[in-house]
Amino acid sequence: MASQLRLPFALALVTGAGSGIGRAVGVRLAAEGATVAACDLDGAAARETVRLLGGPGSHEGAPRGAHAAFQADVSEAGAVRRLLDQVQVKKRDDVAPFKALTLPPVPSALQGFLVGNVGQTNYAASKAGVVGLTQTAARELGRHGIRCNSVLPGFIKTPMTQKVPQKVLDKVTGMIPLGHMGDPEDVADVVAFLASEDSGYITGASVEVTGGLFM
Repeated sequence: MASQLRLPFALALVTGAGSGIGRAVGVRLAAEGATVAACDLDGAAARETVRLLGGPGSHEGAPRGAHAAFQADVSEAGAVRRLLDQVQVKKRDDVAPFKALTLPPVPSALQGFLVGNVGQTNYAASKAGVVGLTQTAARELGRHGIRCNSVLPGFIKTPMTQKVPQKVLDKVTGMIPLGHMGDPEDVADVVAFLASEDSGYITGASVEVTGGLFM
């Protein structure tokens, strides 16, 4: 007997969906039954992700109920507002069941750091800020039944870590209790859990997916 889908009526907006962790998250959420709005700065990469999800919707303006790709620079506030407007239109007009059903409350911010890193002051600071943002949003939105959790990946096999010198990767891997780098799917598994009602009493949490690196 096939396992029950955990997100059959969810509409998931996944940013950075063109590769790495974002693509893996999109694939996993779609497998759980969610309709995925895949967004990336590289529109072609986002469309390729949607193609991998299966079913209709491998292009923008996809038919009712289909996954869809969006191109946006989420570092620009105006672009984010336009993206959210586009996704809301899809939710209202393209995915008919959403008109009558309540969506699982699942805002989730990807990535963050509990520790700093040499040469990455701006990156580490911005990611550490995700933890504070997660906790604040959880407090403010909890009364509306909205949960907010974040996922803190460690060293994951992505296009970003592929640029790291091998000797550095070897050194870091030696510090990981589980003895290896993670796969994007390891992060996607946690996101799927937090996005589902299996985590219905969890909010304001920052979940590490690091192989124990930051213990």
